[in-house]
Amino acid sequence: MVKIRKIINKMDPYIPGRSINEIAKEYNLNKDEIIKLGSNENPLGPSPNALKAIKEQLNTIHQYPESGLEDLKTAIANYSRVSPEQVIIGGDGADEIIEVLGKTFIDPGCEFIVPLPSYMYYEFTLQSHGAVPVYAKWDVEQNQLDVQSVLNSLSEKTRLVFLCTPNNPTGGLISAKDIKTILKSTDALVVVDEAYFEFSLVDNVDLLSDYPNLFIMRTFSKVLGLAGMRIGYGLADPEVIEYMHRVKPVFSLVKLAHVAALSTLNDTEYIKKSQEYSIESREFLYDQMSQIEKLNVFNSKANYILVNVRKTGMNSTEIAQKLLEKGVIVRDCKSFKGLDDYWIRVSVGTLEEDAKFIDILKKLVE
Repeated sequence: MVKIRKIINKMDPYIPGRSINEIAKEYNLNKDEIIKLGSNENPLGPSPNALKAIKEQLNTIHQYPESGLEDLKTAIANYSRVSPEQVIIGGDGADEIIEVLGKTFIDPGCEFIVPLPSYMYYEFTLQSHGAVPVYAKWDVEQNQLDVQSVLNSLSEKTRLVFLCTPNNPTGGLISAKDIKTILKSTDALVVVDEAYFEFSLVDNVDLLSDYPNLFIMRTFSKVLGLAGMRIGYGLADPEVIEYMHRVKPVFSLVKLAHVAALSTLNDTEYIKKSQEYSIESREFLYDQMSQIEKLNVFNSKANYILVNVRKTGMNSTEIAQKLLEKGVIVRDCKSFKGLDDYWIRVSVGTLEEDAKFIDILKKLVE
């Protein structure tokens, strides 16, 4: 047997949401009729401009991608109200950005803080670098960060603090006041994950000029409609960005993702429509699910809604399974640390998909 690093031997694999093809095959369903409300994707699909740009560049995929990505950095900087020197781009979505943060800031035995429940890929990635997770608390019932729990978790070993806003999977926001309190209390890098900021219409970019230990992480996978192209980016002090570029893979962003990202950022009408439509879908889902007495539905500022299903008499796996049999994919949240077995997360769909889902859900639980 080959020798595996001890930390890898101890790690559990990350559990992503299941794909439409997997579900269709297992349950003998027509994949075109499956309603996917489990992965927080853009229900409108990609920008037509992105599709056009990809088609025009198909004959160049024998060439290496650009390494500097200066045009895309400039476009992201303009979109984000920063300078290009404050931008780093990742080619495996925001997940690569987390990986590069680990390579840049983590020594074995160092600590990182995650308020639970939150996005678990932080832990999955950084533990492979020998980092030790320290768990703070997200108050689920109030749907807000327990700031004191983060401050109590800080130590001399802390290198990274993760604050997801809107938080995944709860959909709650962290106030700028609370973020500043944490930034002032540590010299560790505070990573504010804004993957869903476009749906909340709130961001923290203005804090970058005053706090060199702030890092904002974002993605093209949500409102920008390019989840399949795997594009993420980070915003920070230029010195932080320069250090990260020392260990970042040079050619991680493929050519087609590069042109798709540029074309999408230039399609301001598409971005605006995606924001407005997803927010409309979210509010429809919230209103309709809130009318079902057996569900406890959480208000959200993202493009998904957390739902407690305890009163239905089913746990999350059971209700997710029954929905799958009807051709609806939602996220069973039992894999999120900090939640028990009675939570599901519902992503926005098209309004037609939403209406079908609500009809199926009502028949299932009432």
